[in-house]
Amino acid sequence: MNTNQPDNNEQPSIHRRRQRYSGTHPKTFQQKYKEHNLAAHPELRDKLRAKGKTPAGSHIPVLLEEVLEILNPQPGQIVADCTLGYGGHSRQFIKRLGPTGKLIAFDVDGAELERTQKRLSGSETPISFYHSNFAGIANALKREQIDGFDVIFADLGVSSMQIDDAERGISYKNEGPLDMRMDKRLKQTGADLINSLPEEEIAKALLEYSDEPDNEKIARMIVAQRSVQPITTVSQLIRLVFAVKGLTVNSWKKQQRTSKFGSLHPAARTFQSLRILVNDELGSLKELLRIAPYCLRPGGRIGIISFHSGEDRLVKQSFRDGAENGVYEFASKKAVVPRIKEVIANPRCASAKFRWAVKA
Repeated sequence: MNTNQPDNNEQPSIHRRRQRYSGTHPKTFQQKYKEHNLAAHPELRDKLRAKGKTPAGSHIPVLLEEVLEILNPQPGQIVADCTLGYGGHSRQFIKRLGPTGKLIAFDVDGAELERTQKRLSGSETPISFYHSNFAGIANALKREQIDGFDVIFADLGVSSMQIDDAERGISYKNEGPLDMRMDKRLKQTGADLINSLPEEEIAKALLEYSDEPDNEKIARMIVAQRSVQPITTVSQLIRLVFAVKGLTVNSWKKQQRTSKFGSLHPAARTFQSLRILVNDELGSLKELLRIAPYCLRPGGRIGIISFHSGEDRLVKQSFRDGAENGVYEFASKKAVVPRIKEVIANPRCASAKFRWAVKA
């Protein structure tokens, strides 16, 4: 039998041509097909990283050396990665855990969880994957039939893959629908909330979740605008914030050019607040901080990376209270922040703060 001949029942393979785009370089998240397959294009990854850029569809783990040194996972231990994402931290965890250890990985983003599960396949360390919010880590203990974790780690906020995907509407950088859900099982999108919440609640969220100084004005403008036309896209929300702040696109670009270190985008705080609201991020963090001590083995370590003041305050206060109450035998007094070299290589990590505690 000639094994080079196709089976009569086998469907012929179909060669799919890549998506065409105007210009010489891809612009949208979907068009950057090479960046979605960095294993085949390692030279592109190195080129983008040298420019301080994150390739589309990937994520650069923040404070990786510091996390490994402080949390210090050992062979045979059990680690809970509460925010698996692209798997950058977990990939290093499993190298230390070895075949006798175990990784329990959580992520609310089902699509990214599936991709990372494939990415980590073949690991000698056993891994259990949960399409779940990290507030439910206690449920995993029961299912895994273990008495606790040696390490609990969470990298809060949003991943680069989610920021860059215009269809999610999480970032002000790309036009798309105001979806903002990290978990597609959630019923309400960013557009749903911004077009239905009372003015007072919007203003409160803008202040509490991002310290937006123009919170009341923006909330008032949102309510006025939605009475005429629903706010459903990224560009609509950006124009609204610009109008409140008396800016135009051209004046903002000029301001960026003259700023030595670059300026925060005028709509950044608004988008952050709405994303946190949609995904109930602070509510989930509060629950994780409440149950974490009961999920740690004696001497176990918990470490959390936060990216804005509201998150950091919650983590700092929880660890401090735990140390005073004897739940933790140690809690970091100062947060570890990225070194200048890391910020240059990965600007998205600039606001990161890492705090940790040790179970009594």
